[in-house]
Amino acid sequence: MSQDTDTGGDEGRDAGGWTREIGEKGEFKRQASVFRDRVTADGSGPFPAAAGRYHLYVSLACPWASRALLVRQLKGLEDAIDLTIVDPYRDEQGWAFRPGTVTPPGQADPLHDWKFLSEAYELSDPGFDGRVTVPVLWDTESNRIVNNESGDIVRILNAEFDAFAKHPEVDLYPEDLRDEIDRLNERIYDTVNNGVYRSGFATTQEAYEEAVTQLFDSLEWLEGILGERRYLTGDRITEADWRLFVTLVRFDPVYVGHFKTNLKRIVDLPNLWGYTRDLYQQPGVADTVNLDHIKTHYYTTHPSINPTRIVPVGPEIDFTTPHGRG
Repeated sequence: MSQDTDTGGDEGRDAGGWTREIGEKGEFKRQASVFRDRVTADGSGPFPAAAGRYHLYVSLACPWASRALLVRQLKGLEDAIDLTIVDPYRDEQGWAFRPGTVTPPGQADPLHDWKFLSEAYELSDPGFDGRVTVPVLWDTESNRIVNNESGDIVRILNAEFDAFAKHPEVDLYPEDLRDEIDRLNERIYDTVNNGVYRSGFATTQEAYEEAVTQLFDSLEWLEGILGERRYLTGDRITEADWRLFVTLVRFDPVYVGHFKTNLKRIVDLPNLWGYTRDLYQQPGVADTVNLDHIKTHYYTTHPSINPTRIVPVGPEIDFTTPHGRG
């Protein structure tokens, strides 16, 4: 399995200790995830799969959390794994459980009446000293975090809860495609998913230009692949597609302006633009995409990038137009 050690991607350098993740050359270096336990269908570990036992904390703004939210939706696990959505605005106190000005509003924590997600980290590890990130998979029996690595959580939801899933036939990591998926994930994670952050959070011109060049080299590479295939591995949608999708759907509304990834927009790349709309129009997917949360979070949480915290009214993007990918 390709490990991308993502940690809730977009909580904000200004509001979450990102200065510890800036290298000597001004390059952004993401911290590694801490909680990496597994839920198992066969009960072989301390966290056996069970309906109603686990709780998922997500932000609709965060692409890493959206990965987990997507798989929960695609597998039909809504009745088996409860969900709480945090407020998109994140200040120095971190992700918060509170109503805000966006729709739907952030939710109260139903398990402990916490005010901040940091309380889950403190209860799980009183010595925790990293950034508090989403998604979080919480175990209500042991009263602790099982996992905060979105790559792990995606695999757990895909394979370990089939006994409780409405769509157990959905397999986003089929055995015959695993090597190819892992190869795709490795490059896409480093240069695209994390590449937009490496561009946006760079503190030197050199680090920014290196990251943005790698990003657009990979987007052109993906544009070529999608000129020959409907999806990244062929005619089946896999985990690799959804991991890419969560970045693509945020690219033009946020990353082009906010993170200065403006060589091209996704709408300027016909294969990637049609592919993005194709994935968006899959059943249930649009329910996981909330541009109000996305734009509110990015434009208000990074004052060193956007000190006025003004949220742009555009761009106008219609993900529902015919995609032509059939």
